Amino acid sequence: MKKVKCIVPVSGGKDSQACLKMAVEKYGSAEVLGLFCDTKFEHPLTYAHVKGIQEWYGAEIVTVCGGSVIEKSLKYGRFPGGGARHCTDELKIRETKLFLAEYAKEHGAVEVWYGMRTGESSERAARYEYKDPDDLYPPHEVLAKYPKFLATLGVMFRLPIIDWTGAEVFKFLDGKHNPLYNHGFSRVGCFPCLASGDKWKMKAFNFDEFGQSQRIAVRHVEDEIG
Repeated sequence: MKKVKCIVPVSGGKDSQACLKMAVEKYGSAEVLGLFCDTKFEHPLTYAHVKGIQEWYGAEIVTVCGGSVIEKSLKYGRFPGGGARHCTDELKIRETKLFLAEYAKEHGAVEVWYGMRTGESSERAARYEYKDPDDLYPPHEVLAKYPKFLATLGVMFRLPIIDWTGAEVFKFLDGKHNPLYNHGFSRVGCFPCLASGDKWKMKAFNFDEFGQSQRIAVRHVEDEIG
């Protein structure tokens, strides 16, 4: 694992992509490392887009995987939703925490740029109302599920686009966003997000052959967990 100035968790969505682009413009591609947490539940267009991000901006993107959404749903006997989002907790936050801890123990302090925006939801607007895009924060002050020891290792989070609108993000990316947005999906990542509303799940399931295969996989899990 190489030493860099900035690590950017990348999902394939527009906000994390904007953070990676900003970090490369500030530090140069050699000093930026992307981190993609694979849930094994993303659309092929998203996997291809993550590769495109690496090529466009020149920053290496490391992929980690702690299992799959289907495996976790079978393990817990339920799909993610409400306060039990094992997909986010175990496949993204846990894997990011482990990666950052390993990195900091080897290399020391590092900035982590996260693509949260207050405009995404009322919950995020309330949580991040007083966060400054130019300041650094201990990880647990940004997301409570991150342990305090990361800060003692020198890991600090920055929210560089916290006050941006979605339109500003798209403009900054200049057309190089995930193509799923062009098909009316407001969020990309897990395809579909099983914690989202039925409208978005059905849109994904009926989108293409991959969506149909995802629906079959979900039905199989439903049969197993009842």
